[in-house]
Amino acid sequence: MFQLLFDPFVHYGFMRRALVACCALSLSTTPLGGFLLLRRMSLVGDALSHAILPGVAIGYLLSGMSLIAMGIGGFIAGLVIAILSGWVSSMTQLKEDASFAGCYLGSLALGVTLVSLRGSGIDLLHLLFGSILAVDSSSIRFVGTIASVTFLSLALMYRALVIEAFDAAFLRVNSTSFSRLIQVFFLALVVLSLVAGFQILGTLMSVGLMMLPPVAARCWTTSLPQMLALSTAIGVLCSWGGLLWSFYASLPAGPTVVLSATLVFFLSVFLGPRGVIVMRLRRCSGVVKKEKT
Repeated sequence: MFQLLFDPFVHYGFMRRALVACCALSLSTTPLGGFLLLRRMSLVGDALSHAILPGVAIGYLLSGMSLIAMGIGGFIAGLVIAILSGWVSSMTQLKEDASFAGCYLGSLALGVTLVSLRGSGIDLLHLLFGSILAVDSSSIRFVGTIASVTFLSLALMYRALVIEAFDAAFLRVNSTSFSRLIQVFFLALVVLSLVAGFQILGTLMSVGLMMLPPVAARCWTTSLPQMLALSTAIGVLCSWGGLLWSFYASLPAGPTVVLSATLVFFLSVFLGPRGVIVMRLRRCSGVVKKEKT
């Protein structure tokens, strides 16, 4: 059993690098996914993961497969879409999710078009779905730097983010400008983490490791610190299990990592203390007690 679980990472450098990158990504993205879940903005992460593609494509057209150029371009594009969507929702009667949908769909189409101007189908697949097993030392440093900045920023702004997530009206009443600053800061961190994830899981699937572990953890606990810690642990576990699954079954590594997180999500939905089965049992026991009384 020990050899089955550890041999691929002991004998193959590309597996070790992929695991380190996924663990670093889990450490930074899953807490952000937890706050997105609390703010009822789960699908905003998906929209922003598509929105960074034009910036990544422009960086690719200017500098080739340069991580720095594509990262800067993706961050600027994602931040512009986030600010533009917020401006549209504030100036019109559209809700924020509708404005995000209108902006990110056009952004995704623009990104694919830009990549197609000079790149090949392989380059497009690399940007959309990532290449986790091709992660090199520079990619690990890139992801590790962003993960460290994101984690430290979350630690410094933790209390403000908690207040903004649970009682945004209170924060707006006391300081409207500070509330807007916190929201922009939070969305900037989300975009930054998605930029780190596109090299590993691609722009289409990087949000999977961000949202699935927190949603699964929400089925097991109602405490925010416990949910954030558990979601990080689930992200690391799914990264490990997904890479092993891809190695032994000869499957694409990125999708298997996300599929592993999906399996944990469904197990949590059915078996967790806040899942379907437990809630049904509680309702049935409540009905029986009422009938006895």
